[in-house]
Amino acid sequence: MDDAKPISPDRKKFYDRISPNSMAPLWEVLKGLVPEQPKSKYAPHVWKFSEAKPLLLEAGKLLTAEEAERRVLLLENPAAPGASRITATMFAGYQLIMPGEIAPAHRHTAGALRMVLEGNGGYTAVAGEKTTMQRGDLVITPSMTWHDHGQEAQKPCIWVDGLDMHMVNFHEAAFMDHFNAKTQILAKPEGHSEAEFGTGLAPMAHRRPFGATSPIFNYSYAKTKPALMQVAGADTPDGHLGHALRYVNPQDGGWAMPTIATWMTFLPKGFETKAMRSTDGQGLVVIEGEIDFELDGKHFVAGESDVVAVPSWTSKKMRASKDAIVFTMSDRAAQEKLGFYREERL
Repeated sequence: MDDAKPISPDRKKFYDRISPNSMAPLWEVLKGLVPEQPKSKYAPHVWKFSEAKPLLLEAGKLLTAEEAERRVLLLENPAAPGASRITATMFAGYQLIMPGEIAPAHRHTAGALRMVLEGNGGYTAVAGEKTTMQRGDLVITPSMTWHDHGQEAQKPCIWVDGLDMHMVNFHEAAFMDHFNAKTQILAKPEGHSEAEFGTGLAPMAHRRPFGATSPIFNYSYAKTKPALMQVAGADTPDGHLGHALRYVNPQDGGWAMPTIATWMTFLPKGFETKAMRSTDGQGLVVIEGEIDFELDGKHFVAGESDVVAVPSWTSKKMRASKDAIVFTMSDRAAQEKLGFYREERL
């Protein structure tokens, strides 16, 4: 029931007088601007890879990666069609590279990540270094770095994209450039960044090649999973998080990306997390197993390569129907820097 009081004639006349001066009464809109708690207009949702993959492969027959520049089926939250986002700030989509293709080199202000679903020998090149992609790898494209993708093998390469473009666009700070060739010049051997920064060592001369973003741009699943499983074998799972490890920037110990927080979670079969909610909007990708989600009291099931949207302040519980590993990306990193991230463990 709407309990709003009618506006008096005198106030209405006043509002009509101030409107031509591009002014408005704060007291009439204050509750909407400063709510008692977050009220996301986005809805929890699961995108099924079993449904998306045939459509993605069909798109592969309709146009080339070069024609599309990036052949992506972007994921749209059903509560906000046309907004090109899964939560208030997060962009996500399934991207495809077919055999022999190259997605041409470009760069942009938005930072990007790839969670690889079907690597099959596909690659990404970032800032003069190429990395071969395998399932479960987290590949990062720092802001304004040249990057291109390709597939030299005979099978499609598919991954989930995650970008902070909506944060960048909110600030009206976006730029984009195209390279003067399809691919950039490779100036470093594959694995160079890992050797230089990812082994517990660092160059004698301190430098930040990608600014606030981690200098490691491929966090390989071949290392992530064993680390996660070893920790799980020795530690008791957090009641709300399960066994979780976050991706870090080795230069400062913070999140690997300055705007997007990323972490990997292991839930043993039968384990159920306690309910919690937080102000960050999250996108989850199931890497192994299957998870039953309870999101604001609604039930969802997500299996391997499915993508799950968990909007801000959504109550979340997870139960593993089989051993499960899930990747999470969220805007928590940006919220923490701005000082307003908040969570509630229920």
